[in-house]
Amino acid sequence: MAPPPVLYLDGDACPVREEAYRVAARHALPVVLVSNGRRGARPPPLPNARLVVVGEGADAADDWIAEHIAPGDICVTADIPLAARCLAKGARAVAPRGHVWTADNIGGALAGREVARALREAGRETGGPAAMARADRARFLGALDALVRASLRADAGAAPPAAPAAGRGLTYRASSSSTARTCASGASRGRKWPTPGSTRRA
Repeated sequence: MAPPPVLYLDGDACPVREEAYRVAARHALPVVLVSNGRRGARPPPLPNARLVVVGEGADAADDWIAEHIAPGDICVTADIPLAARCLAKGARAVAPRGHVWTADNIGGALAGREVARALREAGRETGGPAAMARADRARFLGALDALVRASLRADAGAAPPAAPAAGRGLTYRASSSSTARTCASGASRGRKWPTPGSTRRA
């Protein structure tokens, strides 16, 4: 049976962590929360989860996710370029407000982002996103659950795994020289986490 998809969270500015954890717990998915450590992120409160603390740099977390994500995995991010990089690797991506990034809409989103950047550089006020509403969170829950189910169906013959036993998340600091790590908590014991150059599916 193929392993379940891994859920990656672009963690430092993710407003829907708790909602993502709920979906992950429902489907017993491994979760990786990636953070640069500036906001004191805590490990996800799930047995099959870990917190990865990357180095400083505006794109350090994005680069780590793009390097490690594999086909069928899912990334939660509002960052359009990161979503594009995930799609290019055969993964899936969804924004915190429930917008699902696809090959059909990512090009237009990237173009719109560049237009907005050019307007800001020209001194034009483009405004910011509205505050998260309850409807946004509900839309995200539905979109993420649908993506998870689609990814599970895509694994030929694979069925959703049983719920993991109680346990605690793990934390480690990313290193360029790190080798494959084996999570040792709860039902995740024995699972090798993705490392640079590795893939989850054939």
